[in-house]
Amino acid sequence: MTGLWNSENYPVLTKMDDLKTLEFIENKLKFINQVKLPIIEEYITSDDYNRIAEAIERLEIRGAPAIGVAAAYALAFSVKNNHPDQGKEFNAAYARLYKTRPTAVNLFWALNEIKKAYENSKTDPLYESLIKRAIEIHQEDIEKCDAIGRNGLVIFNKKSVVLTHCNAGSLATAGDGTAVNVIKYGFRNNLVEYVYADETRPLNQGSRLTAFELHKAGIPFSINTDSTAAYLMQQGKIDMVITGADRIALNGDSANKIGTYSLAALCTLHNIPFYIAAPTTTIDLNCSDGSQIKIELRDKKEITSIGGYQITRDDYEVYSPAFDVTPNQFITGIITDKGFHKPPYNFKNV
Repeated sequence: MTGLWNSENYPVLTKMDDLKTLEFIENKLKFINQVKLPIIEEYITSDDYNRIAEAIERLEIRGAPAIGVAAAYALAFSVKNNHPDQGKEFNAAYARLYKTRPTAVNLFWALNEIKKAYENSKTDPLYESLIKRAIEIHQEDIEKCDAIGRNGLVIFNKKSVVLTHCNAGSLATAGDGTAVNVIKYGFRNNLVEYVYADETRPLNQGSRLTAFELHKAGIPFSINTDSTAAYLMQQGKIDMVITGADRIALNGDSANKIGTYSLAALCTLHNIPFYIAAPTTTIDLNCSDGSQIKIELRDKKEITSIGGYQITRDDYEVYSPAFDVTPNQFITGIITDKGFHKPPYNFKNV
């Protein structure tokens, strides 16, 4: 095959930590299988958009920014092999990737960026134009994560104990993370004393993934059940809560992993600041408020089983939303790559 993007022509994608969630190597996407963490560190390499779509659906690749970057590469790969009906194959790939996860807006933003590159490309072979844009999206996310970490330092006025929910670190992005990167920056600047990580049922992204990252970073932490958060706040052990987001409406309403809304309400009750950290690509410019955010429902087996082991009867009915929406009035501030935003939120011109 000719016309592949030469690895010498693209920039070196660098992060501050050594956790390689997504890598573009020899014209393929290499990604860590997050389902098997922290017990097994398994990497998968593919240039098959169907395989990458499956990885997104299975949560092998997860986190709104990481999903967007992976989808950008996957869509670019659809034209890599010069399919006889290239337009049909590209559209099929777009449709396949579009339906993988309905809530994370970064997915749709990234797919549309590659689609624009496809429609505007005057390069032959086409693959060079598309993969160039995918690499740019990858690099942009690395830079956004770094800016979020730096911009987040403003929320600390003392050495603090932080509680976080789900995983908004390197594993959720192509860079060093969003909420967890604020924690990392705070820790490096002697502003974070300790972290409590909600386990995040049903898939335990906190106890599996955030704990994995905090351990690698040398940050003192404890894992706690989601329902323990209220007791920690009641005891006065939490100074602030920082989470990520999968979609932010123009008015600041924010969708994040199920359980986030509960934390925000608890913070309001206990007079504890609650912060969201996310890149500007997570802001949905077509969404005026949280009522317009589509919430993904997950397979019941994620509740009835843990790690493949059944823990309750499989014929029981299950309600398993992947996300909830935190109303803007419960959010003390939103940290993005563009700065620190205080209420009232209006992201029309972000």
